[in-house]
Amino acid sequence: MPAPRTVLLTGAAGGLGTLMRELLPSHGHTLRLLDVVPVGPLPGREGPAEEVITADLADRDALREAVRGVDAVVHLAGISLESSFEKILKANIEGTYNLYEAVREEGVRRVVFASSNHAIGYTPRPGDGDPLIPVDTPRRPDTFYGLSKCFGEDLAQLYWDRHGIETVSVRIGSCFPEPTTVRMLSVWMSPADGARLFHAALTAPDVGHTVVYGSSANTRLWWDLSSARALGYEPQDDSEPYAAKLIAEQGELDPDNPDHACLGGHFTTNPPRWPH
Repeated sequence: MPAPRTVLLTGAAGGLGTLMRELLPSHGHTLRLLDVVPVGPLPGREGPAEEVITADLADRDALREAVRGVDAVVHLAGISLESSFEKILKANIEGTYNLYEAVREEGVRRVVFASSNHAIGYTPRPGDGDPLIPVDTPRRPDTFYGLSKCFGEDLAQLYWDRHGIETVSVRIGSCFPEPTTVRMLSVWMSPADGARLFHAALTAPDVGHTVVYGSSANTRLWWDLSSARALGYEPQDDSEPYAAKLIAEQGELDPDNPDHACLGGHFTTNPPRWPH
């Protein structure tokens, strides 16, 4: 698949959206931005003005207009923490369905869907010497948020089987400039590696519906990156340079601590609520 000329980036005002807005153009993508809140200019960024659409995922006419003429969609919009089922239903489940319907109606052939490690959050985390978690491990969502990501993956599969729309579902770990917890040492994805992975997901040929884990090549990695690497993803970063400081401050993970027992961390015991 040739590199898309124009990519719709939903959730462009959010934390991950802002990072990808900064980094994806360097991989050759022209971005059209969508968010429910106004998307302001990037500090210190000069260059041509980006096309910006302010709309809710519930507005199906606005979504059709947003996807019209783009080559692909990177779908980051929605609630990114736990919330009530009613709010998750509207933003993450119905919103993602509305997006896929707009994609189908406008003939867009590729979506990159921001899934989450919380789709498998109750999976026990590997111990030393245990095999990496495979991408086909049974889904065990840890929250309504994680459940919505399971739905998104299934919706992507349906739209591939029924309509031929390709999707790469990226089970993102934690994409921040640097890891902030000991758990994050295992699931961290540097912003630069995030852009590399999204670029690979946008441009790899014949992906059908492919599920991948989204992280850097961390020394303490918990999951198998082989399906991501098969897309052409070559992670360059590792959380290990941050390990000594974080462990000195927080201590090693304790298998007897419920917050540390599963891949989803404290989402399995006391998940952070939206808005944070």
